[in-house]
Amino acid sequence: MKVRFFTLGCKVNQYESEAMLEALEDRGFSIAGEGEPADVLVVNSCTVTAQSDQKARQALRRLKRREPDAVTVLTGCWPQAFPREAEKLGEADIVLGNSRRGELGDRILQYLSTKQRIVEVSPHGREEGFEPMSVRGLAGHTRAFLKIEDGCERYCAYCIIPYARGRVRSKPLADLVKEVEGLAQRGYREVVLTGINLPAYGQDLGLSLCDAVEAACGVEGISRVRLGSLEPERLTPEVIERMRAQEKLCPQFHLSLQSGCDETLRRMHRHYTSGEYMKIVEDLRAAFPGCAITTDVMVGFPGETGEEFSQSLDFCRRAGFSKAHVFCYSRRPGTVADRAPCQVEAAEKERRSRILSKAMEESRLRFMRSQVGLTEEVLIEREVCPGLWEGLTGNYTPVRVEGGEGLSGRMLTVRVLKALDGCCMGEVIEGV
Repeated sequence: MKVRFFTLGCKVNQYESEAMLEALEDRGFSIAGEGEPADVLVVNSCTVTAQSDQKARQALRRLKRREPDAVTVLTGCWPQAFPREAEKLGEADIVLGNSRRGELGDRILQYLSTKQRIVEVSPHGREEGFEPMSVRGLAGHTRAFLKIEDGCERYCAYCIIPYARGRVRSKPLADLVKEVEGLAQRGYREVVLTGINLPAYGQDLGLSLCDAVEAACGVEGISRVRLGSLEPERLTPEVIERMRAQEKLCPQFHLSLQSGCDETLRRMHRHYTSGEYMKIVEDLRAAFPGCAITTDVMVGFPGETGEEFSQSLDFCRRAGFSKAHVFCYSRRPGTVADRAPCQVEAAEKERRSRILSKAMEESRLRFMRSQVGLTEEVLIEREVCPGLWEGLTGNYTPVRVEGGEGLSGRMLTVRVLKALDGCCMGEVIEGV
């Protein structure tokens, strides 16, 4: 039988879709090719915003119209967080929550046998362990994403994810090492450790994120280990010092900021102040000279005044981020912030987003210019046009070089020559 996945949301969702797909392949299913009819359509949903739910609904309805005879499956964070809403979506023949994904193959066969709709969404339990899951690779990617942590217990005022993902659970170190070894054997040079609240890795196992980093870096054949999004307050001086000893760890850290204003951070129920955040940035730059600090910043959170926005804007300029994802606050039913007074008008949120985005584009260009003249190893990812290839340095700088065929997945030594708006241009010194 032919199966096709439609994945929404984060890198964790991408990993989980690949794991589910490989599990189906092991049971005799195969991937539906481009333009080829599918027997099974799986929508792996995101629920971080109300718009994410709408995208999942639209995707499922569109797929069902195109292939009405296919078995349609809705899984992921939306049905887990809002099971009653998801159950109402009649286009879904099978609805599975996050804790029931391992049953996907069985439920597909059950539906084919009975033609009876299946809805199975179980709440996350306090004693729930890390879901056994692994991948052999990630189709179309030269870097392998590896989920090592699930769940979040932070309960930020704007976020529904703790309800969709449950408590913190961590991948056992032995399983982590085995999976990284398999990826190395299949030719991957870089692995990206990901999770819902990645720095919380190991708190249920008596371990820390440092243990995971050291284990991954110790695998022969892996040249780089990169970290996914990080909540900053767990990056203590002791953690930073321990990670500095790992030469394979990429000097790029995505520290989720959300706001550079202390009063806004307090209403968001974040767990740090702007001063504490800046100290972590300084500690990282001292430990990893030339490292890149990337981030996410929200504008228009309920109650954010013009003065608070100005404070956040000033903080972001001073932080010198190499890249920032700027986005407007979006109301998420079921969260504290959705019920908060003083919601900011949409037009004002858009205005603030434009101002901050422009400032962050200038910050990014300054960082790119600082890379000119450096010689770096670049992992080539894709051919952007005939004879022109793009890849990433260890600090996540996109660099383009001229070259022949088949460079994807190669590690090249490159001298950076010029900074453009979205990338740098370089010349190849040698291949590795």
